Amino acid sequence: MSGSSEPRNPGEERDPILEADAASHSQNRPKLTLRDWAREKLAWLGRLTRRQIRFFLIMLGASWGVIFESFRAHSWRRTVRFEFASTMRSVIGGGLIATLFAGTLTGVAAVSQTIYWLGLAGMAKMTGTILIDVVIREIAPILVGILLLGRNGMLSVTELGLLTTGGEIRSMQAQGLDPFLLLVMPRTLAFTVGGFTLGILFSFAALVTGYVISRISGVVTNPVWTFLYDVITAMSRADYLVIPLKFVTVGFVVGLGGCLTGLTATNEDNLRTLLPRGFSRGMLIVMAVSVLFSLDL
Repeated sequence: MSGSSEPRNPGEERDPILEADAASHSQNRPKLTLRDWAREKLAWLGRLTRRQIRFFLIMLGASWGVIFESFRAHSWRRTVRFEFASTMRSVIGGGLIATLFAGTLTGVAAVSQTIYWLGLAGMAKMTGTILIDVVIREIAPILVGILLLGRNGMLSVTELGLLTTGGEIRSMQAQGLDPFLLLVMPRTLAFTVGGFTLGILFSFAALVTGYVISRISGVVTNPVWTFLYDVITAMSRADYLVIPLKFVTVGFVVGLGGCLTGLTATNEDNLRTLLPRGFSRGMLIVMAVSVLFSLDL
């Protein structure tokens, strides 16, 4: 009686039936072999590849859709025109100061140094050609694309992603409204116009700043219009088409990629997942466009 009335500690109270069941489950649990581990990693890689290819195919179809719908008169209703105008004001007006500042820094760091070292090496006649090939054709589209992506592209990802996860996009579709025409098409075209405009302003600011620094340091003695004339005459016939087309394409793909990233969000997505995904996709798109235009096909 005295032994049965002694209190037991909570840790000493064990159920032999539950312990036997847990032991049997641990014994029957299959061990993870090297083959199973490799299969899981390949499955994860396959899911990632299919997801990226799916987004690429969606972008191809949406690109054609934006171009096709932009030439149809009935697509430009009042709400679409308002969205286009407001987005273009945000892209160009909001990114003007940052673009001019980035162009100024590029002029100080790249253009003036190029002029100085080419003059020091006795290759001043190649200044215009190198500035066109390096600064205007390669550096300017990438930096303009990064500025568009960081300021306005991520804003589109956030806005459309929240509309998608919050159910507002489904509500629009239930009311007979097409989110593609109301949101994707005008924003993409506004980014396209903004990419061209900011690209030209960036290039002009970089060249003028580089000339001013070189003139102050005494490397260049010609007037500014002579310097700009030498740069323009160094452009080939293909540059008059490739450079504007590169600015336009960068703005187009940044705007379209941001909109589609937001619209393809799922219920499990939030800002922590949408923003890194949108930024990484945008950077890959900008670099891919730059590489494609740089290939001598």
